Amino acid sequence: MYDQAKNYFRDLQDRICAALEAIDGGHFREDSWDRPGGGGGRTRVLVEGAVIEKGGVNFSDVHGEMSEEFARQVPGEGRLFKATGISLVLHPRNPMVPTVHANFRFLTKGTKSWFGGGADLTPYYPFREDVIHFHRTWKTVCERHQPTIDYQRFKRWCDDYFFLPHRGEARGVGGIFFDHLEGDLDQLFAFVRDCGDQFLAAYLPILQRRKEEPFTTAQRAFQEFRRGRYVEFNLLYDRGTIFGLKTGGRIESILMSLPPRVRWLYDFHPTPGSREAELYEHYLPPRDWASEEP
Repeated sequence: MYDQAKNYFRDLQDRICAALEAIDGGHFREDSWDRPGGGGGRTRVLVEGAVIEKGGVNFSDVHGEMSEEFARQVPGEGRLFKATGISLVLHPRNPMVPTVHANFRFLTKGTKSWFGGGADLTPYYPFREDVIHFHRTWKTVCERHQPTIDYQRFKRWCDDYFFLPHRGEARGVGGIFFDHLEGDLDQLFAFVRDCGDQFLAAYLPILQRRKEEPFTTAQRAFQEFRRGRYVEFNLLYDRGTIFGLKTGGRIESILMSLPPRVRWLYDFHPTPGSREAELYEHYLPPRDWASEEP
């Protein structure tokens, strides 16, 4: 199973990068790297593209020994582990295009083996039809794998996970999230493959629709402000970031998810009735978007 998952994630990286290059016109820089202690990976980053201001698509296949402290926090006996997966974050240039994140992974530690992953959307100026499309895509995927997979559970899991407790607000509009999925690994791998295969269908129509939308300097500044929430989440709470740092991963690959330009404003409050206020009031609170009409 580990080899199957590894080969699938590596191929998925190729397919996603090719599709994004076709839309952006730019090219991903590739860095192959070795991890001290075992394994390595292939990091691809596109910077200052026509559509993507900064995007990264990582593949990793690492193994070795966890620290005693971190091993106690991860299921499975002992300290030896193997982990393979794909992780991507795309920060578009146009603030009308949402940032997107996805990752899918397979880990083994002792006698434990499990899948994790998910995908979520972080808009700055949301369009209702885009948010509904993103959620419906993942609901359709989950429903193809019932009863093993429960969409509502994974949707709530995503809403709960991508939340900044210190701010009391969501990072974005959610999607699906899951971790430590054990049991029939063949069934679970079929679900994870379906998720990976549908990522482009979930996001590219949104990217295509919004990449030429006009925007103002003020809207660009608000995008940079909201990106700050992205940075706060990734550095404080993100499991992938923590796992990479705790297991001696490549720092440039771990932090490639951070946006290139960010700002923090003191005591910001959106103007009542503005599109910025609409984001806070209408889109960040969790909703069953997949059941709504565009």
